[in-house]
Amino acid sequence: MEKEKKMEGERVDATRRWVIGVGFWVQGFRLFPWLGVNFFLKDGMGVAASSLQILQASANLPMVGKPLLGLLSDAVPIRGYRRLPYVAIGALLQAISWLAIALWPAISLPNLTIFLLLSNFGASICEVANDAIVAEAGKQATSSSGSGQLQSFAWMFGSSAGALGNLVGGIALSYFSPKIMFLFFAILLVLQFCTTVAIPESSLQLPKADTNLSAVSSIRKQIKELSCALCMPEILWSVIWFSVSYAVIPFLLGTMFFYQTEVLRLDSSVIGLSKVFGQVALLAWSVAYNKYFKTTPARKVLSALQFLTALIMLSDVLFVQGIYRNLGIPDSIYTIVFSGLLEGLMLFKVLPFSVLVAKLCPSGCEGSVMAFVMSALALATIISGYLGVALAEFMGVSGGDFSALPTCLLIEAACTMLPLCLSSLIKERKEKDKKEE
Repeated sequence: MEKEKKMEGERVDATRRWVIGVGFWVQGFRLFPWLGVNFFLKDGMGVAASSLQILQASANLPMVGKPLLGLLSDAVPIRGYRRLPYVAIGALLQAISWLAIALWPAISLPNLTIFLLLSNFGASICEVANDAIVAEAGKQATSSSGSGQLQSFAWMFGSSAGALGNLVGGIALSYFSPKIMFLFFAILLVLQFCTTVAIPESSLQLPKADTNLSAVSSIRKQIKELSCALCMPEILWSVIWFSVSYAVIPFLLGTMFFYQTEVLRLDSSVIGLSKVFGQVALLAWSVAYNKYFKTTPARKVLSALQFLTALIMLSDVLFVQGIYRNLGIPDSIYTIVFSGLLEGLMLFKVLPFSVLVAKLCPSGCEGSVMAFVMSALALATIISGYLGVALAEFMGVSGGDFSALPTCLLIEAACTMLPLCLSSLIKERKEKDKKEE
């Protein structure tokens, strides 16, 4: 009897890991077609730097609604199941979007924008459902280490796929058109859809929906729990600081992309390697944080990361002025290392802040609060992208004139330093106080 139970447990665990691995790998590999989107817009459609950055920022709008999608998937099961049907729907929407972009002969910019929004809407559905599977399966683990292993497994698959997507994407652009990349990714999504539909959710043995509550009652209950958590000053002010630390930065991502490819004439493989370096740096930071910095106060870690981000931006000023080139450092090497590190640094703060939120949150509402935090992060990065476009336009930086780019980068670095003046908003609470509450 025990042997049968053990075999059943191993089978369930293997099925869960397959579903989680495929889900996180495919979503991580989204960086592959998105690298192609940048070059397709610049070379294939002749889009200006400001328009490119506006589209990049606006395409993330569906990510702002992730908390609502989480409430929907929790409260409205499809044929009695709350996770895999939503993963399948999300994969199908993405497949339709990328197929349309790949096969449309002369797609217009408005139509392209609509399909990119639809793709990210499908991706947000998948991410919400996949995160929920990891959370629910982790709670059923026999030990805290078992739960942590499942989360690490998901993180590893997503991050490795992101690095692979950027690496392969940079090389593929040298041999194929971006539309071939879109078509290839659409085929992967179709395979994910077929795989997801073929697996019954009952085989994952996840908690079933509460049939005693109606959909409206369930949503109201979860909104009430989220509201109570956000009313706690230490959570509210910490979330405000975290959001502001992104929103106040006029991020010049699209402008720098045009400078690197149009002025410096860097190859697409260099841009891909730069993004790979950022992904590798992100993985290395996660290991270093868990090993060395997990017990360090969150305020110190977050402030140090904010300061380091500003330093890299100041270094970009020297890069644009050609100082590193005069010192014998090739533009390609600087772009791979420092531009990649800067993109990674923009996400470094998520890990220590997630740990902080887990410490501050009342038990049982960590998931909904983190979904709200990631939604706020998506909105903040959209605002940051719009501010970057406004700054570049105001300073007269365009596809043919980058003379004011060093000044723009100085302003960007100065704005990055501003949240350090408000670091006292990051609240921490002792474990003893949490237990007493």
